[in-house]
Amino acid sequence: MRHVPIAEFKDRLSEYVAAAEAGEEVVITRHGRTVARLVAPEEPQEDVVARRRAVLANMARLREELRARGFPAATPEEIREWINEGRP
Repeated sequence: MRHVPIAEFKDRLSEYVAAAEAGEEVVITRHGRTVARLVAPEEPQEDVVARRRAVLANMARLREELRARGFPAATPEEIREWINEGRP
């Protein structure tokens, strides 16, 4: 864990971002007090993208299954109404 004054952090931002990407925690201080921490995200970005693609593929498959069973496609207006149901 590195403690870095905010002025130094601003001057060497890319270095500290690289350190965080490598798994190091960078603690940013102002007048000796901790004001922020820079850490790598818990979930790699690739995992997020893969999960979103899987969700979209599942939604497309569900849509096709519903159409095959004879359910009509919902219009954008119907979807908005469903979202707003029960809202004041």
